[in-house]
Amino acid sequence: MQLVEDVVIVGAGISGLTTSLGLHRLGIRSLVLESFDRLRITGFAFTTWTNAWRALDAIGIGDYLRHQHETLLGIDVSSRISGLQTFEMSFKAKGKYGDHEVRCVKRKLLLEALASELPSGTIRFSSKVVSIEESGYFKVVHLADGTILKAKVLVGCDGVNSVVAKWLGFKPPVFTGRSAIRGRANFKSSHGFDPIFMQYFGNGVRSGAIPCDDKYVYWFLTWSPSSQEKDLQENPAQLKQYMLTKIGKVPDEVRAVMENTPLDAFISSPLRYRHPWELLWGNISKGGVCVAGDALHPMTPDIGQGGCAALEDDEGEYGKEEYKRIEMGLNKYASERIWRSFDLISTSYVVGFIQETDGKIMTFLRDKFLSPFLARLLLKKADYDCGKLRSS
Repeated sequence: MQLVEDVVIVGAGISGLTTSLGLHRLGIRSLVLESFDRLRITGFAFTTWTNAWRALDAIGIGDYLRHQHETLLGIDVSSRISGLQTFEMSFKAKGKYGDHEVRCVKRKLLLEALASELPSGTIRFSSKVVSIEESGYFKVVHLADGTILKAKVLVGCDGVNSVVAKWLGFKPPVFTGRSAIRGRANFKSSHGFDPIFMQYFGNGVRSGAIPCDDKYVYWFLTWSPSSQEKDLQENPAQLKQYMLTKIGKVPDEVRAVMENTPLDAFISSPLRYRHPWELLWGNISKGGVCVAGDALHPMTPDIGQGGCAALEDDEGEYGKEEYKRIEMGLNKYASERIWRSFDLISTSYVVGFIQETDGKIMTFLRDKFLSPFLARLLLKKADYDCGKLRSS
């Protein structure tokens, strides 16, 4: 079976659904291909910074999500070695583009909100892309079930293992040598935490806990596992017990959140990123094909901009008609995103290195001098305006 589509988007994650909804708001129909048989909810939640809220407002779902997530008032940074606070900062600050806004958003609610705004039939589930070919001005997309799609525009939002990024010539993302455990705890009544982003550093480990609402707490831990520790990732019960030995001197109530997390409510995964210089000589866009989200800029989670940047990506300029116009629109998008992506990938990697580097000298410098700089950097990178939806 062969179908013809104007715009095909690969991947129904944050980036893919946001791209599709942005196009829909402009009156442009798209088809979203998702290899899974339903919306894929992984990661539980993510910190949604000011730049992401501007993107969510641009596609019309910002207020819906605000009503379900509490505003974070600031960040509290402490040493997991001494248990002492090293820095605190309020998020009630004005940036270059206005007031800052920070919340921790549940991925499930975000994806469902995006999908619910799309016309029926926009998402085609169980549609795994196996190969891509060129045919004149069209891109021919072959699916695992034998379906063949001809697309004028092909947008790869298919994550770190992107088939579209590979077609454009990008290498697979590289492993950083670090891993992350992410989880969530649901409380029957109020968890009692203030709406604060809590972070803990020391001895090569970074961890944190962030309330999403009055009953839901998202938490994370990143570290550099040894070969023996990597084997634990296959056994959730053993991994949980090991993780509890790594969190150090954190408040009892934060430890209790992790202790009371069910085995099916946390995941472990290695951290990968794209060498930022690959963006400078690679092709973000070529001949009606482009990439966005993790397919474009896989990065470490250390400045909380992976999901936010994916939302940013999709507020670009889209061509509506002839091939040359489409190509010009995608080239403009690529030129706008290349340096922003380069900056976020590089900053995130360096911040992660500083946060998790062990040793007395680095610990002293981080706790006494670098904690304020690192915390303020979070707001600085979020102080970005992706613009409004517009058609070329």
